Amino acid sequence: MELCSPFKPLPKPCSTHFTPDLSFSSSSSFPTFPIQTHFKNPIFKKPNCQFFRVSAVAVDPQELPQNSPQRLLKELAERKKVISPKKRVPPKRYILKPPLDDKKLAERFLNSPQLSLKSFPLLSSCLPSSRFTNADKTWMEEYLLEAKQALGYPLEPSEGLGDDNPAKQFDTLLYLAFQHPYCERTNTRHIRSGHSRLWFLGQYVLEQALAEFFLQRYPRESPGPMRERVYALIGKRFLSKWIKAASLQNLIFPFDNMDKLVRKEREPPVKSVFWALFGAIYLCYGMPEVYRVLFEVFGMDPEAEDCQPRERRQLEDVDYVSVEFEGRKLNWQDVAAYKASIVLHVLSTVVSVSIGKEVWLEMGALREELWKESVGEVSEESFTEFIQPPEDTLFTHARLFRACVPPGMHRFRGNIWDYDSRPQVMRTLGYPLAMTDRIRDITEARNIELGLGLQLCFLHPSKHKFEHPRFCFERLEYVGQKIQDLVMAERLLMKHLDAPGRWLQEKHRRLLMNKFCGKYLREKNLHRFIIYSEQVQDAFEHNRRLRNPATTSVQQAIHGLSYTVYGKPDVRRLMFEVFDFEQIQPKEIVNV
Repeated sequence: MELCSPFKPLPKPCSTHFTPDLSFSSSSSFPTFPIQTHFKNPIFKKPNCQFFRVSAVAVDPQELPQNSPQRLLKELAERKKVISPKKRVPPKRYILKPPLDDKKLAERFLNSPQLSLKSFPLLSSCLPSSRFTNADKTWMEEYLLEAKQALGYPLEPSEGLGDDNPAKQFDTLLYLAFQHPYCERTNTRHIRSGHSRLWFLGQYVLEQALAEFFLQRYPRESPGPMRERVYALIGKRFLSKWIKAASLQNLIFPFDNMDKLVRKEREPPVKSVFWALFGAIYLCYGMPEVYRVLFEVFGMDPEAEDCQPRERRQLEDVDYVSVEFEGRKLNWQDVAAYKASIVLHVLSTVVSVSIGKEVWLEMGALREELWKESVGEVSEESFTEFIQPPEDTLFTHARLFRACVPPGMHRFRGNIWDYDSRPQVMRTLGYPLAMTDRIRDITEARNIELGLGLQLCFLHPSKHKFEHPRFCFERLEYVGQKIQDLVMAERLLMKHLDAPGRWLQEKHRRLLMNKFCGKYLREKNLHRFIIYSEQVQDAFEHNRRLRNPATTSVQQAIHGLSYTVYGKPDVRRLMFEVFDFEQIQPKEIVNV
């Protein structure tokens, strides 16, 4: 076999003119036949070295155009050979996608169910961002009746209700509540996002409901034991017990036995479904239904042995509580179905005039006189069904206010702070609000109670600590912290319609950090009105880290007072108009 090369002959090392023979003889087992390769007009560069040998023939990349795709692909292939081990390709959900143009984005939002309910903006913001598919409807047909029966709701589809009834969307929200992140159906974006937004809201609904319940049930208890009671009921370790008590475990784990799962596999799905479930109930039926499901369906018992807080040293409460709490413990029906009676109007009016113990002991006789004037003879049965108040009731949550501010607190009125600092605080906060009450005494009594509550919000526990062990500053702070969390959660849900729950949770945490809450109060220059004891005052003047938590507590106590007196709308006004909790732009620097 002969191989002919088109290259020019090279000289030998010893001779100048030598034509090398590039023919090879094959073994005798192969037939001899010539193989010739001819190139048309070959062009080669003159070698620099006279001993030039050809070891391989490669295609010159210069033969392809500079911007040729084939040339770029070949270069990339050569580079990949040199680069050491391959890197893992990131999942598709983390790869950035080009943003939608304005037209497609507008169509997606306009066709979304989130914009279908104009009368219920919070409920509308928790609906799925896209229509349900056939797979979603199949799950609803198979399992939704079982869920509604376990929770005690009518089995008829909720779509048949009127448009002005928020319960019309209950089937939709109930389906989203059971689609936890560990099941297959959450691969769809609108299902995953809808469920996470529900559990984001539900956790704060549960905290607010149980905080109000325990404040009214235990009027002489500090918030520390109450937090332990709340954890013993809705802590993540105990949620599996309640889910099993309501026979809902098969909807969360359709293919597994919940009792055989380890904690790290069982607790996250149960917690996610539990929170989302109460978010859906709160949106469709309100807070009274939250109490019913907690204590009737799940069977929570606040007096159970494992729900009791640890024993602690606590001084005796020297003050008298309101007549509604004296000698009895309120149950969940009392809290859920509470409607302030007209007695509370008279109660607060009398308290604003007289502050002694005798007034509260004579309250029973006063109630009987009022009843005789309006109805006639008095009986215990008829007196319990007392006249319902007018629409301009004295407080939005009068009994909750009385649970935090007992009548004995009126002894702190009339001091220097009341005359000097209170008008400045009320002016900064925009108090008192203009209320159109039919009875002028009601407006006057509300303003008196508001002034007393503001003074208690600025009265640090170090002052008068042993004169009143169950200090109402801590109880107002406790309810204020919970209503602050709930109001901010509702605000974020309505403001960011396209955000998942995880993102909202992080945003919520960053906006309500303790150092920020105290900063908002200090920017209004209200921290100088806080009343400290002499020992604490000296320590706080030289230590900012001790001083800042006190300003945060006062901020939350103000929100608690605002909620108990004027309701949730006034908490929104304070947070987003007075203190501006959503400060995004930096403050303007003024050169002095």
